[in-house]
This record gives sequence, C-alpha cells and structure tokens, in this order.
Amino acid sequence: MIPDWKLPAGVDRGLHDYMQSVEMVAGYDAMMASSPLAAFDVTYCRRWFPQPGRVLDLGCGTGRLAKSLSPDGFEYVGVDLSEEMLGVARAVWANPSGNDGGTVSPTFLNANIVELPKSLPTFDYAACLFSTLGMIIGEPNRQAVVKKVFGLLRLGGRFVLHVHNRHFGQLGFRGWMSGDLTMPQAYGGAPLTLHHFSKAEAVKLLTAADFHILDVTAIGTFGELKRPWLFPRWRTYGWLIAAERPLDANGQGEPLAIPRAAR
Repeated sequence: MIPDWKLPAGVDRGLHDYMQSVEMVAGYDAMMASSPLAAFDVTYCRRWFPQPGRVLDLGCGTGRLAKSLSPDGFEYVGVDLSEEMLGVARAVWANPSGNDGGTVSPTFLNANIVELPKSLPTFDYAACLFSTLGMIIGEPNRQAVVKKVFGLLRLGGRFVLHVHNRHFGQLGFRGWMSGDLTMPQAYGGAPLTLHHFSKAEAVKLLTAADFHILDVTAIGTFGELKRPWLFPRWRTYGWLIAAERPLDANGQGEPLAIPRAAR
C-alpha cells in the first residue's frame, strides 16, 4: 500500500482507495447508465461544444464522454487517476464491436489532474464532470487544476465544469461551513471527502483564472432544475458551468460559433 506521504497532490487516502476499488469500477458504467445527471451533463457538453475539435476530459472514468464525442470527429483525450477505470475504457475502444467507430480513436492517460503532463497539446474544449473537481483535496489544488485548464485551451476555447451545491437542502447544515463533506465509502476503504461549492465560489474559481462565464445552469437530482426560481439555494443539487478563455487584448483568436440554444 502506498504511504500517505507519497499520495499525489490533492489526493487523500479516501480518494485513493475509491479509485483503486475493483468493485466500484465493475459497477461504474451501470451506475452512470442509470443516472439522469450523467446523461444531462453529456447533453450540456454537446450544447457548448458546437463543432468537432480537440477535447480534454478530466476525470474521464471509463470514457462516457468519449462515447458521445469521438464518433462525431472530436479528438478526445481522457485523463483519470484510476488505471482500472482506464482499462475498461481502452478495452471498449480496442473492440470495434464495442464502440461507435469514431474517425479518431480516443486517447486515455493515467495521471493526476492536479499535475497534468507537460506534453499535452492545446485544446478547443475541456470538461470536468460529475464533481471530479470536488474530489480534489485543498483549495490551492483545485485552483491549480482550473489554471492548468485555462493554459491548455486555445483562445476562445470552452470549459464545462460540474460542481455540487453546499447549500442543497438534503445535506442539512453539514456543508455550510467549509463545504468539505466526509462520508463512508460504499466500497470500503478510508472515508471519502467531497468538496461542495456555493455558486459564488465556483464562479469566482473560474474568473480568478481569467475565464469568462458563458452560462450557469442549476441542476436537480434528475437533470436540469425545474422552476429554478423556486427556493433555488436549497433545491439546487449543483451547477453545470460553461466558461470560455477569452480572446487576447488585440482580439486575436477565432471564437467558436455559439449555438442559438446556448445563448
């Protein structure tokens, strides 16, 4: 077992145990298939990634976003801490009958998203879904992830981020202070800590890295929140946020066409 002092930046014992759980990996795709949120965040990405380009998926798991984007010509790079997860993803794409035959096969990298490889190219899009950023321990480490994403996007590039709401009513008062909620793991191992955000905190995290916010969509437990004006602070389960790396001061860079439905 790797000692705590050798764990990667932003990774505690609970997250390490979760990522190495064979039981978790075995049931992951079935869990995603049954989750309305997992379906909605892919739809949201398609809304804000309007045309094929190079996309970086942080915390890609078994490659569910690749299954949606790669068949349409997106050049996909997925990064995950779990080699077990990536093994499932690679097996799907190694078997022609198990995928939809994208024009460019996706690439999967085993890496810590706080310490991304320096060899990565520039991307048109990036995504960090299903509260992956909240699994990173420590605000400086979460800031480092967002800044790295900004640096990897071309001018006019898009970033989609999902975060959980610390004020969600079913959490009671547990998340109101630090936002860090620790819970027993369903798969054994050390307790897992997940950071929950306020809307202002999530937006500030992005704007502090010089992102321009394009959209903030409130979500419930079954996808986009219905009647978001009704007690939004307590009913909102989380947010999907679309942000953009702006053009430079001279207006250089080619902005992507924003689809009418996303304006």
